[in-house]
Formats: sequence, C-alpha cells, structure tokens
Amino acid sequence: MEWRDEGIILGARKHGETSVVLETMTAAHGRHLGLVKGGRSRRMQPLLQPGNRVDLVWRARLEEHLGTFQVEPLELNAARLLASALAIHGIQLLAAHLRLMPERDAHAGLYETLKIITAHLDEPEIAGPLMVRFELALLDELGFGLDLTQCALTGSRESLAYVSPKSGRAVTEEAGAPWRDRLLPLPRFLTVKARMETPPDALEDAYRLTGFFFHRNVYEPRGMEEPAARGGFLAALARSAGDAAG
Repeated sequence: MEWRDEGIILGARKHGETSVVLETMTAAHGRHLGLVKGGRSRRMQPLLQPGNRVDLVWRARLEEHLGTFQVEPLELNAARLLASALAIHGIQLLAAHLRLMPERDAHAGLYETLKIITAHLDEPEIAGPLMVRFELALLDELGFGLDLTQCALTGSRESLAYVSPKSGRAVTEEAGAPWRDRLLPLPRFLTVKARMETPPDALEDAYRLTGFFFHRNVYEPRGMEEPAARGGFLAALARSAGDAAG
C-alpha cells in the first residue's frame, strides 16, 4: 500500500528511542497517522512540528496498518506560530477539533480551511473569525450543521438576528422578538460571505453560539469536556483585542 499527499502536521508522539508517530491532516486521506523513523533526530525535529505543511509518502503492507511516513517540507510555519500565544493555542485547538472526526475519512473542505487558518493564526483580526467559521464547518461535517441562511419562521433571508437552540436555524429580529431571551444571538458577520469588521462582542457571541452546539451535540453525548485549548485560544484572542483597543 502506498500513496502520496500533502498534509499539515497536528502533533507527534515518541515511539521507541528514535522514532515518532506523526499525526497529520491530509488533503485527500483525512486525519492520518504514520511512523517516522528517526523522527527524533536533530535534523527531523524542526520539520515535524505542528502547523508545518509537508509532502507525505505513506507506505504499509496492509491498509489497516499504521504504516510509515516519508516527510519533506512544503511550508515551515511552526517557528512563526511558536512566537504567538494565540497561534500556539490555535493549532492545538484545530488538532483537538479534527480528532472529533474518524481517522482516515477524507474532508477536503476542512483541509483547505485548515490551510488558510494556519497561514493567519498569528493575526488575531483574521484568526478569530476564521476559527469560528471552521467550527461551523466542523459541526456541519459531524452532522450537526446550523442553517444560518434563512429564517425558520418566515423564510426571510434579511435581518437574521438569532438562532434557535432547539433547531439550529436562524430567526429574524422581528420574528424572534417575543422569544429573544430564549434564542442565541447571531452575529451578522456569520451571515455574509464578504469580509467585514468583526467587533469583539460579535466574536464572543459567535463562539458562544458554536460552543453551545458543540457541548450539546458533540461533547456531552461522547462524555467529553471542551478542549482546554479552546479556552486558551479565546483568552488569547480577548487579550489581543484588549491590546489593540489600548
């Protein structure tokens, strides 16, 4: 068995005295593990860092085996990411999110989004909105997608202001007014494709929205806690906003 693909490194763990088991998200083969022989050497360690984009050749005798990776660099992002607390928490959060998906299931859209986010994880004004969009895309891939395109009550696509916690569907400001205390705020930037300025309070509402559905539909049924990296990422994002305001 053999294939070649590009991937972004999510993490690595020691294996024996000289090797590592590398965890990657690949373009065509999903989240995939493989043994890198000699991966703990001085030459290889800088390459096998989270956030780096690499060329991978995977080989195994049988498809269900762990197999081995041959790894070559494509884009070395790790040094840049390690200089930013936001980026460190961000790459850890992305890895935790992707571990919710079955191993070796292809998700080309998630990979392309991951590649874009990785390029901007150290830029708070870009990373914040991108990460929450990644969470929405992940919910959709997990089968719990939100419908933020039109009002669940009227069918209108204008003035969408809330999301029903029961159905995960958008509601207009007027239609939702009688139940506004029971509905989740829907930030406007999530309903438009064009890039727009994202105030800190709108970002907070967006992460509260995705967090609600992750807890109810993903974490609680699986007996999981929210990954610590998510709190770290949001705290770093808030500090960045505070620094910018100051």
